[in-house]
Amino acid sequence: MRVAVLTFDGFNELDSFVALALLNRVPGWRAEICGPGESVTSMNGVRVDVQQPLEYAGQADVVLVGSGVRTLEMAADEALMARIALDPGRQIIGAQCSGALILARLGLIGDLPACTDVTSKPWVIAAGVRVIDAPFVAHGSVATAGGCMAAYYLSAWAIARRLGLAGAGEAAARDVIDYVAPVGEKAETVARVMSVVAPFLPIATAA
Repeated sequence: MRVAVLTFDGFNELDSFVALALLNRVPGWRAEICGPGESVTSMNGVRVDVQQPLEYAGQADVVLVGSGVRTLEMAADEALMARIALDPGRQIIGAQCSGALILARLGLIGDLPACTDVTSKPWVIAAGVRVIDAPFVAHGSVATAGGCMAAYYLSAWAIARRLGLAGAGEAAARDVIDYVAPVGEKAETVARVMSVVAPFLPIATAA
C-alpha cells in the first residue's frame, strides 16, 4: 500500500512524523514524505529529505496532508497546487490542522464541515470552510482532523477505512494504536481512538 504524507516547508513535525510512523507499522504499507523540492524544513528548523515528489500523491492509495506555519502561503501557490492531483473515488485522503486549507483549495471539502486546530481556524474559515469544534470528521473517503495529537485519529481512520473489508481494518488500526499507546493505558487509548473514528467507518468496517 502506497502512502503519501504531504509535507511542506514550515511543517509541524508531529503531524507528518506521527502519521508516517503509525502508517509504516501496518504490514505491507509504505508511507513516505512527499514534498515540493529535495528537502523540507520544519517550523522548528528540522530539515528532512523528501522521499517522493508531490506528484506521487496522485499514485498513492492513501494521502495525508500535514500542517505548518506556511500552509496559507502554500495553498495560495497556483503552480504548487497544480502538482497535486487527488481522487477521492480511488484514494483515502486526510488532512490535519491547516492541511484542511490544501484540501479546500483542491475542491475536496466544499460546504462540508471540517476540523482544524485553533491557530489555523481563522485561515480555514476565511477560505470558505465550515469548521466544527471536534477532533475528527470524515465524509466518505475524505477526512480532516484538528490538533497535533489528532494524528492518531487520522491514521487509525485511514488504516481502518483502507483495510475495512470483513473488519480487518479496525483490527489493524487497533493493533497499531495499541503498539504506540503508553504502557498501562493501552486499552483505554485504543478504545478512545476507535470510539472517535468508528462513526465515520462503513458499517462492515466498524462492526
